[in-house]
Amino acid sequence: MDRQNAFFNHITEGNKNKGEYITLGSAMLDGKTVESAFVNVPLKTMNRHGLIAGATGTGKTKTLQVIAENLSEKGVPVVLMDVKGDLSGLAKASPGHAKIDERHEQIGLPFEAKAFPVELLTLSEQNGVRLRATISEFGPVLISRILDVTETQAGIISVIFKYCDDNHLPLLDLKDFKKILQYATNEGKQEFEDAYGRISTASTGAILRKLVELEQQGADLFFGETSFDPQDLLRLDENGRGYINIIRLTDIQDKPKLFSTFMLSLLAEIYSTFPEQGDTGRPELVMFIDEAHLIFNEASKALLNQIESIVKLIRSKGVGLYFVTQNPTDVPEAVLAQLGLKVQHALRAFTAKDRKAIKLTAQNYPDTEYYDTASVLTSLGTGEALVSALNEKGRPTPLAATMMRAPMSRMDILTDKELNELLDTSKLVKKYNEEIDRESAYELLNDKIEQAETEELKEKARKEREALEKAQSKSSSSRKSTRMNPIVKVLTSAVFIRSVFGILNKVIKK
Repeated sequence: MDRQNAFFNHITEGNKNKGEYITLGSAMLDGKTVESAFVNVPLKTMNRHGLIAGATGTGKTKTLQVIAENLSEKGVPVVLMDVKGDLSGLAKASPGHAKIDERHEQIGLPFEAKAFPVELLTLSEQNGVRLRATISEFGPVLISRILDVTETQAGIISVIFKYCDDNHLPLLDLKDFKKILQYATNEGKQEFEDAYGRISTASTGAILRKLVELEQQGADLFFGETSFDPQDLLRLDENGRGYINIIRLTDIQDKPKLFSTFMLSLLAEIYSTFPEQGDTGRPELVMFIDEAHLIFNEASKALLNQIESIVKLIRSKGVGLYFVTQNPTDVPEAVLAQLGLKVQHALRAFTAKDRKAIKLTAQNYPDTEYYDTASVLTSLGTGEALVSALNEKGRPTPLAATMMRAPMSRMDILTDKELNELLDTSKLVKKYNEEIDRESAYELLNDKIEQAETEELKEKARKEREALEKAQSKSSSSRKSTRMNPIVKVLTSAVFIRSVFGILNKVIKK
């Protein structure tokens, strides 16, 4: 058997599946595509997470698009983080091209143009379904980790949440949180001290500064109501295809703290609300996090630990996470070790540091007699990638340099008119885009402070009135004691005494 036939058998045997799977493309040997040597990924292992990496312009976004399309086709809902703004074309069918036909002929896979059910979501004021969450939903632990506060400050945040729970004060948005922090060391200082001990003004001031920093990155738009229900990410269309939920993030590339805050809250909410999944043979939801370095580069150690924990645990809920980034070294090793599917596009070696990174990357892939992995990593063309997945038994599939199939949908963005048409037909826009500012901690605390001030003014006025009345009473009493009784005055006057003595003399003489 010649080398090519041996390679063909090696790839096809290693990619056989009993259950459902998606096909990424066909394997390559010595730089040439081997027709019908299909590289498959079983749906059963797609909750084992994955990585799509490669230098700019090597085809990462198109690979993401291909996987999302095929998952949707299989009835698996998808969430895409669209940082560059180039994924909305999934809602329209590909116009086709001669190069696409040529590529698929080499792969041995027929090409079919299709549009897919798409929902556009947004964290900011961009058009789309508004994503929001309340401060209460985050809880004191998650808020503390996002703000990267000290242990003492984290304790104060826990006390704040406890006070709000005990006094039925809803913490919905940032103004609620800031108000209760200010109240704890001003008007409510004695109340807090009696119930929980002294709260340091310096500590609450530090927490407030952290909140302002988060607010400046646009968190005031994210925190509030109506809270987004993660169950709405699991919708299927009338044909049983999973919705592709595209979160538009083009205007928050320079706001990594907001991005990581949102990501962590979404993952935490999914983990807490989704039921445990048995061996269902397919994922419940697959999420693609583009420009993943935005999460990891700015994250504190506590936040990284939280992300790593969720990545390890969330797959039991049937959720797969796929990180898309330029270099695998952008992803922490603890997370990288959890990733079952690796799609590695070309890497460029411009510096000694780049060459070292390529050697390290090559060591993450299974050994093979057909490739010098480090060499292949620098010689792959656009739309080609090294692929290593997990088979249905959880073992790595044969490493394959793969000619990736082309997306079935448009490889370009929607026009403004097409965007508006898509949003006009969205059921979720109607559900979530009405802004609600119901009575919460901010208003209730203001009312409480106002009532306290009113009572204080009334008490002050009462005391002043009593003091005035007392002073007037004393003054009146003093005047009465110094004025002589008129009868006594007459009886003690000199004229009266002389008259009396005159009368007595006359009586005696008689």
